[in-house]
Amino acid sequence: MGANESKPSSAHVFKASGPSSVSQDLVDSLQSSRETDASRARLLEAQVQARVAEELKKLVKQESEALKTAHDKIAEAAAKNTSDDQGGATRHSVSKQVEDLRRRLEERKQVAPLPENVDSARGEVVRCLIENDRRPLDCWQEVEKFKAEVKKMEQEWVNKVTS
Repeated sequence: MGANESKPSSAHVFKASGPSSVSQDLVDSLQSSRETDASRARLLEAQVQARVAEELKKLVKQESEALKTAHDKIAEAAAKNTSDDQGGATRHSVSKQVEDLRRRLEERKQVAPLPENVDSARGEVVRCLIENDRRPLDCWQEVEKFKAEVKKMEQEWVNKVTS
């Protein structure tokens, strides 16, 4: 184990088993070069970092221009809204219109009372569900009765509308 060196020697010697297809000048220049893999990696890393920094500067510039444009548009819209408010609707008039529409909508609500048989069937379902709060499936008969009453009421409405 101790007979061999732990680190390879720093001299790189190219020995080809056959004739090489590169010129001897290139082989000599590669052998005499002091550049190592680590130095090439550092150089490449520095180039990548420089390119990233350059792209980052471009992006920051584009974003600042976009932000400035957005601020200008917002300011322009605010100025336009201010001039519109002076000649158009005010907050008070809009709230008055909303209240008027709300009042008219409430007047339109005309819910007809449920027929007595549907209302009693509904009451039976509610009573059964309250009594059997842990076992709601026991109320299936009441639910079926309620469904039948609702179906009759719907059929009466359809007959009234179609005739």
